[in-house]
Amino acid sequence: MIYADNAATTRLDTDALECMKCYLNEEYGNPSQPYSFSRTTKKALSDAREIIAQCIGAEKDEIFFTSGGSESDNWALKGFMKRQEKKGLLVSEIEHHAILRSADTLSREGYSVEKVAVTGDGVVIPRDVESKLNDEVGLVSVMLANNEIGSVQPVKELSEIAHRKGITFHTDAVQAVGHIEIDVKSLDVDMLSASAHKFNGPRGIGFLYVRKGVSLLPLIDGGAQERGMRAGTENTAAIVGMSIALKKNCERIKVERARLLQLEADLINGLKQNELVFVRNGSPNHLPGNISLSFLNSDGEMLFHRLDLMKICVSTGSACDSKNTQISHVIKAIGVPENYAKGTIRISLGRDNTSEDVREIVEAITKVMKRP
Repeated sequence: MIYADNAATTRLDTDALECMKCYLNEEYGNPSQPYSFSRTTKKALSDAREIIAQCIGAEKDEIFFTSGGSESDNWALKGFMKRQEKKGLLVSEIEHHAILRSADTLSREGYSVEKVAVTGDGVVIPRDVESKLNDEVGLVSVMLANNEIGSVQPVKELSEIAHRKGITFHTDAVQAVGHIEIDVKSLDVDMLSASAHKFNGPRGIGFLYVRKGVSLLPLIDGGAQERGMRAGTENTAAIVGMSIALKKNCERIKVERARLLQLEADLINGLKQNELVFVRNGSPNHLPGNISLSFLNSDGEMLFHRLDLMKICVSTGSACDSKNTQISHVIKAIGVPENYAKGTIRISLGRDNTSEDVREIVEAITKVMKRP
């Protein structure tokens, strides 16, 4: 099998798995308990929080553990908007559904939600954001990198525009954390969402960075975990695994970027040499290895299933909305012509993929597309 859907989820890092094992079986104490048996787990949480903070340039007490990117996004939007008086929220058209559907919920509750368009490359234009900001907007949320087409947004410039008007800024960095360099202080963001399974950590765990001074209402009520902000006994094993995986990925970002960019160049060149007609979606400034392709007069669903039969895993449309076979909101937003849009697939290469994988993917796509 060739797994080329790393934007959907990644393989768990072996070192992360090994570090998790003792917290699943031996050091299983509840970190909230005061007895000595819980000291190890309590320290493990503290150490993991410190490692994660260092990886993104944050302070230790600005990191809050969650169940993943969707919870972090929901918490950032709902927890912030319901805490302050301003009723306006601005998001981009190509946000993940965790943002868009949270915004829809807020809209039904009386909040004003506006969406900013993107270019054909899937990039938000800063002046377009600035033109939509007024005294009623309390929060701007624009993702750092898109999950479907990989386009990286000018988040630093966007956050500066928001802050000049006294508006808080959140970024969904689920696809970006562990894959491109991130410093929350340099980006000047107030909140940032992340999910471990996107950077070779375990599923079901993530975090929300919340800058000191930013006030949120808890999304989950109950106990006093996470300094009273997120109820529920912490998943120590997953948190430790997340920190190990993130540290390893951050240490090898530059080397991995160069390797993935070469692999994706080989893939694109291979398809062109075989005279396939397609467009590549997204911006030149994109996540390494994230390749969205739209083939002329084709069917992405057909291509997806044919490749699956050949034991090659890719994605079509939005991987987080797999039951919906319609053209995704992202592909619509960037204006891909319909005769190309229906033939869209996403190939997302990761650290386990090789040049041999790329060669076989090219051969398989060519075989399917040129089949009578």
